Amino acid sequence: MAELYDTRRYLTQFDVRRIPNLFADVLVIGSGVAGLRAAIEAAKYAPVLLVTKGRIEESNTARAQGGIASVMAPSDSFDAHIEDTLRVGCGLCDRAAVERIVREGPSRIQELIEWGAIFDRRRSTLSLGLEGGHSAPRIVHAMGDATGLEIANTLIRVARASEQIRIFEDCFTIDLLVDEGRCCGVTTFHRHFGHQIFWAKQVILASGGYGQVYRESTNPPNATGDGLAMAYRAGVPLRDMEMVQFHPTTLYVAGATRTLISEAVRGEGAYLVDRDGRRFMEAYHPELELAPRDVVSRAILSEMAKQNLTCMYLDVGHLNAEKFRKRFPTICRLCEEFDIDITKDRIPVRPAAHYMIGGLVVDEHTRTPMPGLLACGEAASSGVHGANRLASNSLLEGLVFGRVAGTVAGEAAAGSNGAAQPKLIHSEVERSQRTALDLADVLNSLRSVMWRNVGIERTGARLAETEEIIQFWGRYMMDKLFDDQLGWETQNLLTVARLMTASALARQESRGVHFRTDHPTTNPKWDGRHVIVERCSPGLKLEVR
Repeated sequence: MAELYDTRRYLTQFDVRRIPNLFADVLVIGSGVAGLRAAIEAAKYAPVLLVTKGRIEESNTARAQGGIASVMAPSDSFDAHIEDTLRVGCGLCDRAAVERIVREGPSRIQELIEWGAIFDRRRSTLSLGLEGGHSAPRIVHAMGDATGLEIANTLIRVARASEQIRIFEDCFTIDLLVDEGRCCGVTTFHRHFGHQIFWAKQVILASGGYGQVYRESTNPPNATGDGLAMAYRAGVPLRDMEMVQFHPTTLYVAGATRTLISEAVRGEGAYLVDRDGRRFMEAYHPELELAPRDVVSRAILSEMAKQNLTCMYLDVGHLNAEKFRKRFPTICRLCEEFDIDITKDRIPVRPAAHYMIGGLVVDEHTRTPMPGLLACGEAASSGVHGANRLASNSLLEGLVFGRVAGTVAGEAAAGSNGAAQPKLIHSEVERSQRTALDLADVLNSLRSVMWRNVGIERTGARLAETEEIIQFWGRYMMDKLFDDQLGWETQNLLTVARLMTASALARQESRGVHFRTDHPTTNPKWDGRHVIVERCSPGLKLEVR
């Protein structure tokens, strides 16, 4: 494996003397909640360039339905939200990080309101929903079930209005540039302008997750782990790559894209039932449908296996239909598209990959071990989520730590002398003579094997088998020079899949979202211990610490 993955530093050939060079004080990669919030904050101190590989509106943030978890009611408390987060995180959370997002939550919500975000209210009071794992209603939501879209549109509007922020859309970031151990820029490919190099005093990686490594996923097509793979190639350590949260309820219609059915639906009283209408969660957890997501996902998977079925169902027939349609307009429209009448029909659901907990190692200021490089949002392992993310904490994390990253990067860029100075970097990559494999076939096969073997339930033998399979594909894919986005995304997903599999094999216990059927219990010796992966010569370095 070392020959295939760890001697390859760059995915492309480039010579800085022969392609356009652009300069930025702060470079932000990604246009989700964390990237946008970081750009807005950094722009208070220095000029910012925000780069996103698709359109700025295309992010997981815009797809988020449920809302933002924040203590907004007098009957709730910071301590309760903190304890809920720590409990669900199963011994792997960083308490200081958890306390920070919880205590800053109300300020970040108020900030969005001041910027024009419109959240649902009952008269003048914010409407607060209840979701699994929470001990009190604290989910702030917008347009019923389109909270992420409202937040994204608000942040995009603020970013576009700033004269300090320049936005590059349709610009694929390929690799991080490092000089004398410091991140100093990136190589990119723009669909209109071709290859470019951006030099920057500070780089903020907010590129999102890697949900497209799975066949069943709620993530958009652009969630291909590019930021994590490029960081790994540059030698930045990554943490807890085995921790993947699967959302229990996505709409299951054979042949259709998996679409999220928000956890808030169960928070409003929907039942999980089998084909005969029998509720089954009582056999798995005392909190029934509001149990943590990992428990509900495994329960659904277990019932599907027992009954040899392809899905379970959400029953909302006992709820007030008019109120349900008002609370969940997007979900109701989705059901109508598939001729599902919520007053009579049950909604077919099954789990799908949803949120990637692992990411770049960062400190409390979002700084990675590599000078000049920060990370926030789903691309970072901030310590907030531990071994399982509490529902609706992700948007909150993006807002809080996006602001932190923007402040740290902006101040550092404003305080440094002169523009980022490019060094002559010339990458020569020998073109492979080995037979090429079909990209689409490799991607489909990779997603299928990851779903089967590195999915909701795992076992050592299957994980070892997956490592061998990825190694085989790597022989024919990782030595190739591609000139298009699909090729780079395939190489990135293979890299991410390898890191996930190696990390899952190393963690010989079950904890939170990581469930090993051959090690089905939580081992106290692993409390607070993380799996760290890092590229080094001659191969992958994996440590548990």
